[in-house]
Amino acid sequence: MTMRTGHSGGCQCGAVRYRTAGALGYPHLCHCRMCQKASGNYALPLGNAKRAHFELTRGEPSWFHSSDLVRRGFCGACGTPLFYDVPGTDSINVTLGPLDEPAAVRPVAQSNLAGKMPWFRSLDLLPAEPDEDGSERAVSIAHSNHQHPDHDTQSWPQEKRHD
Repeated sequence: MTMRTGHSGGCQCGAVRYRTAGALGYPHLCHCRMCQKASGNYALPLGNAKRAHFELTRGEPSWFHSSDLVRRGFCGACGTPLFYDVPGTDSINVTLGPLDEPAAVRPVAQSNLAGKMPWFRSLDLLPAEPDEDGSERAVSIAHSNHQHPDHDTQSWPQEKRHD
């Protein structure tokens, strides 16, 4: 199936890539403890896609059954959390951070607020470090970056640069 609208995304190393057609349903932040552990973060942003409008375009995810009802898909090579799936339903949830354009999907709700970090509201009051765009460290990371770019590629990994 060829899709020209929707969203594409994938893991950090590029081994697993996917594409959806149309808008993602119910984009939200889940604060439950299971999502916190699955993402290694304080919350997990999710949005759902109809299975008929979802396709893997590279690789296969690994799966962990976090409960008898739910399995979580992730890249077996780099560990990026990618999917929250209830087998047998007509949709699959994708994590929003690994989208190629994550800012394009704004959450409309939050769930499981009992697990929400009580200090979230104060984050904007914290001092902010300047971006490291031109620092020696940032330049070194940019030249040695193994992360897949935020777009589909014909193949991956690409050949290493020989500067």
